[in-house]
Amino acid sequence: MFIFVRARRIAVILPLIAAIVVFFAFTSANNDYYSLIWDESIPVNSDITEEFTGYLQEVIRLRDKAMLENDIEAIKPLYNVKVRLGVYAFEHEQKKIKYLHDWAEKQGVKFSDINTYLKVRWAKKQGSKVTVNFSAITEYTYEYANMPETSNKFRIATYHILDFSDISGKWLITREWYTDPFADSLNAETLKADDNKAFILSQGPRDFSNLNERRLKAVEYADLYCGASDNEEYYFRYNTDYKNYNSLGGDCANFASQVLHEGGFRKTAGWNYDKDGSRAWVNAQGFKDYLIYSGRGSLIIYGTYDKVFKLSYKLLPGDIIAYEKKGKVVHISVVTGADSRGYTLVNCHNVDRFKVPWDLGWSDKGIKFWLIRVNY
Repeated sequence: MFIFVRARRIAVILPLIAAIVVFFAFTSANNDYYSLIWDESIPVNSDITEEFTGYLQEVIRLRDKAMLENDIEAIKPLYNVKVRLGVYAFEHEQKKIKYLHDWAEKQGVKFSDINTYLKVRWAKKQGSKVTVNFSAITEYTYEYANMPETSNKFRIATYHILDFSDISGKWLITREWYTDPFADSLNAETLKADDNKAFILSQGPRDFSNLNERRLKAVEYADLYCGASDNEEYYFRYNTDYKNYNSLGGDCANFASQVLHEGGFRKTAGWNYDKDGSRAWVNAQGFKDYLIYSGRGSLIIYGTYDKVFKLSYKLLPGDIIAYEKKGKVVHISVVTGADSRGYTLVNCHNVDRFKVPWDLGWSDKGIKFWLIRVNY
């Protein structure tokens, strides 16, 4: 059973105090986590699901508001900071809020709205504990400091399991696992802002009106099946013609391969999908190597953010960005557009993104980027 709600529109009936335990291995390689997220064998109690949807949406609304206003103290009362895991949860949320606003300062933008849509999959009760399985699409709205009249939006889908516990007559959120879009940046040093910000703010919008048909088809597919689409029919939706590899190490390369295939690239002996994908199809490192060495892609530039960010404006919808950590490519994104200052936007799986600024969530100083022109 699914209950679909808009988090900002449902009234609060009961007060909440919440403590959220965040599981910090947010990568899709955690088999147990993804198995539980997608477990269809859990018996669904419709009454419990409906009741706790209201509690859940208020927690998310308060977290969105705190993130928007950069006010971590506003949600501290939601957490049980008297227990170790509650402290961890609060500190994690604190890091996320700080990172988002550090990134905004680097970028020269201000967030004007953060709004989450929820899909509750199931809820079950065991004694004084209720576990809720839900998915969320969070839409972020921002404007550039020197272009305040023009709004930009991006969307990120996350997948959660959350426990409520009845403690002294109050429902507390005592545990939560979820995919964190900023997990690779929470321990990053303060982002350098001034030089990069001046360049970013000096750029204008980009014209993509002359894209060829193959690029357009690739981007159309990426927008529909990214999991965070702005088309309601495709919310949280992957193409079921392909296996979901999130519980097997990650689905980002599988998704990028699908996008290129929809853009007109034929399968080959090395890059292929037939019930299962080849290494070049499903593995991030293998996909990057195949794309470059096959001639289907050409390297624009490789290096740290400061080295590559000016050339990121050369990327076209349908191109590829590969993200390298500790010498290994760990993630693949597909370029799908640019914002009002021409900053490149990407779609991807795990964490599912729709037209997200390409470096958001990837600000650790050790991360390097491969910017790849795809030869459609």
